Amino acid sequence: MKPSLLPVLNALGVLDNPNRHLQSDPGDRQAMAYASSAQDVDERSLADALASGLYAVNVTLGHVAGSDDPRAATERDIAGWDAFIDAHPQLLKVRSGEDLAVARREGRIGVIYGFQNTEMLGTDASAVDHFADRGVRVIQLTYNGRNAVGCGATVPDDEGLSAFGAEVVERLQQRRVLVDLSHSSERTCLDTLRLAKRPVAITHTGCRAIADHPRNKSDSELRLLAERGGVVGLYFMPYLRLSGQPHAEDLFAHLAHAIDVCGEDHVGLGTDGGSTHYDDLAAYRKHLEDEVALRRSLGIGAPGETADVGLFLPDLCGPDQYQQLARLLAAKGYRASRIEKILHGNFRRLMTETWE
Repeated sequence: MKPSLLPVLNALGVLDNPNRHLQSDPGDRQAMAYASSAQDVDERSLADALASGLYAVNVTLGHVAGSDDPRAATERDIAGWDAFIDAHPQLLKVRSGEDLAVARREGRIGVIYGFQNTEMLGTDASAVDHFADRGVRVIQLTYNGRNAVGCGATVPDDEGLSAFGAEVVERLQQRRVLVDLSHSSERTCLDTLRLAKRPVAITHTGCRAIADHPRNKSDSELRLLAERGGVVGLYFMPYLRLSGQPHAEDLFAHLAHAIDVCGEDHVGLGTDGGSTHYDDLAAYRKHLEDEVALRRSLGIGAPGETADVGLFLPDLCGPDQYQQLARLLAAKGYRASRIEKILHGNFRRLMTETWE
């Protein structure tokens, strides 16, 4: 990392070159749908990530949705990422807070293994031990739908965290795996926060008070998260507004509200994106149209997902996005110490304390 770059920890993101996605048919991914395999990470995207100031990112591994066997798909994916990291010295598999420090110090990118579902556990909470031993450090309880653990954000009859879900949360915290409440329903989120004995995270979301969307979190969720010592990450996604393409100003509104509700020690970034520009926006629009259709067919789409709204902020994208964000926040009067907490400090503290 260049000394002039502010350091960045992305609580949920990718290392992919998105231009490689444009060369594939989303229908070809029907079985695994959103399982990550590192096949779209290349030298360009790694160079862009390093140029952005990124020194650590929580990447989604394994089953999220689709018809593939959740356990088998996840095992394959972990093995694939292990091999990929072994072949790329600029990467470091993160197991501890010390690994975050090493990645930053050595100018590498720490790869944090994370899940966005718990279906790979089946109905056996002890499976948490297996995945913790394989290096998974963040586990999100649900995606948008319902699973054995609880309800996701788009479930209409929100029944909250299940008895099995409570067992899973307890096991995750015993194994010092960071619990992630992104995509959860409000009741599942609040149930978990009241149950948890250690701080948890919401790695990628927005504020429902700014944009009343099910993927965003209510003030009740945000407030209790902060009271229990957790951190919320804000994304660069369409749900920052209810219609039209969001821009940096929409993100600023969510940031300001989250800080007002949670305090500056409990807010960070989980962009849900990477650091490389799209080269062909027309091709991207066509790919996005196919992607939206695929998500709907799998039953995992969220309200408002349309092909005319990109999954990034046009004025905060590419390798300069984080440094530009810092400049814009400084121009709005944010202190350097607050900007540092948002870019990496708060999530680094939470992760280090959880994993140690």
